[in-house]
Parts: sequence; C-alpha cells; structure tokens
Amino acid sequence: MAAKSQRLTPPQRPKAARPVGRGSSGNPAAKRYEKIRPATFGDWVAGARIFTLSMSVSPVLVGTGAAVVANDPGEFHWVRALLCLAVAVCLQIGVNYANDYSDGIRGTDQHRVGPFRLVGSGKARPKTVLIVALVFFALAAVAGLILTVLTGLWWLLAVGAAAILAGWFYTGGRRPYGYNALGELFVFVFFGLVATLGTAYVQSFVLNQEAWLGAVGVGLISVATLIVNNIRDITQDRDAGKRTLTVLLGDTASRILYILCLLAPFGIAAWLAMFYPVAWFALFGLLAALPAALIVATARTAHEFVLALKLTGLVQLLFGAALLWAFWK
Repeated sequence: MAAKSQRLTPPQRPKAARPVGRGSSGNPAAKRYEKIRPATFGDWVAGARIFTLSMSVSPVLVGTGAAVVANDPGEFHWVRALLCLAVAVCLQIGVNYANDYSDGIRGTDQHRVGPFRLVGSGKARPKTVLIVALVFFALAAVAGLILTVLTGLWWLLAVGAAAILAGWFYTGGRRPYGYNALGELFVFVFFGLVATLGTAYVQSFVLNQEAWLGAVGVGLISVATLIVNNIRDITQDRDAGKRTLTVLLGDTASRILYILCLLAPFGIAAWLAMFYPVAWFALFGLLAALPAALIVATARTAHEFVLALKLTGLVQLLFGAALLWAFWK
C-alpha cells in the first residue's frame, strides 16, 4: 500500500521591515525610532527657536527709530513698520525650520546637545518640517510684496528673493555656505544691514547715520549669537564635516571674537548717546552682556552655552528697544 503523500508547506517569507515613516529616508537620526513620535505644539514652538527671534525684531526697532528721525516730526508709518516686522520674523522662523530640516537629513543634529530639533529628534517627518519652513518663507514673501506695493519700490522684490535664498542655502543645497565659514558674514549682512537699513528706507526713503550705526550694532550682536551657538557645537560640527568659522578659528579665538562682537555695539550706543541722551539706557544691556561674556569665556558644558545664547538674545532686544526710544524722543 502506497504511503500517503505528505503536503509540503511552502517556506514562509520573512516579513519586511516596517519603515520608519514616509519621508524619513535620508534622516539618520529618525532611523533610531521604530515609529516617529508626533511632535506637540510645544515642540514646534521650540523648533522655531523663539528666544532667538530678537535677531529679527531688533533691526526693525532700530530701523523704525532711524526713520522717525529722518521723517517730519510726528510722522510714523506704523503699517510699514508692522510689515517689516512680519517679513523679518517670518523669514527667521522659516530659516530656523529650514536649518532643522537640512541639518536633520544630513545627520548633523544626530548628537547635538543644544536647542531642540524636530527632525534630529525623530519627532517630525523631514517633509513636514520642510513644508512648514516653506510656509513661513511664503508668509514673509507676501508681507514683502504688500510692502513693495505700498512703497512703489519694486527693487525690494529682488532684495526679498535674495534674503529667502540666503536663508535656504545657509544649510540647504549641495554646498551650503554655513558649512563653509560664511554664516557669520551673511548673518551680519541680512540680520544687520539689510533688515535695519531696509526698515528705515521703506519708512523714510532716507538712510541716515542713525540707521547705519544701528545696523552695524544689531548686526554684530547677531554675529555673536551665531558664534556662541557654533562654539557649543564645535566638536559635533567638526565630526560631521561642518566647517563653520568657529571650527576654522578654534575654540579660544572664537570665544574672544564672540566677546568682541557682543560688547562693541555698546561703544556705538555710547557714541549715539552724545546726540540722543536716552541711548545711554542701551548700556543696561551690559547687565546681560557681561554675564554672557563671562560664561562664554569659562564655559565647559553645552548647557552653559545655551544660557549664554539666551542672554545674547536679551542683549539684542534691549539694544534695539533702547535705540528706538532714543531716536523717538
């Protein structure tokens, strides 16, 4: 009697690995998670780096004050001032999210100890962060377009386009200039000169000495903000191949440069106080600047540099507010 043939069970195919999430390809940090944890509203606020927004607010304050000096007594274009503020703030938030996206997909933020990053932490998909960055760039563009129509200065469209491109290519693109020691130069130009002088010009059609001196002052503090941020990340940036100015100069020289950029604007404020006595109040910013300088000179941990970064933002805001008050009097 023939033996019954046995049914052969086909070999089971191994289950495919579950993807980390749509849009997570190219994001080394997010691959550590089986599933991307959704970012909360607080995470998105942290990703916008609110405490650094004084870099965009201060130039508008100083530029508006300089315009008040140039205009007829009592003339103040508050709509144009608010549009300048919208352009500056939306542009910086867009830049912050764009940096989060670009550094995240490159893996630069994988071992970062500083402020929270959405992509680097794996809490948000890179594509989502990119879309949010583009939305803020678009909002800045819309505000800039309205400002252009109101003033009739159509060349502002070219300036706005240059600012958006500079924001994107800081860490975006194949050859980001922020990875080649040019970040400080562009920050001085756009967060110092362009933002302050642009604000003053669209309100007065004049670029006076107050605008130029104020632009240099806020630009230097903005450079100090970037330097202290890069000192904190110098080891991680060097390992990731990010050649910031701090990486090229080294730790000690970068600390000295930070202190010089932070304190030099107070010399400008003292000079302006000879003509606008209220500008002496800008020296109250030293109450935050001197501790920040001391922290950077002696800091050993990333958390100390984060504190110095926040103090630098406070210095920027106090400096801008004091000059606005001085020019308005």
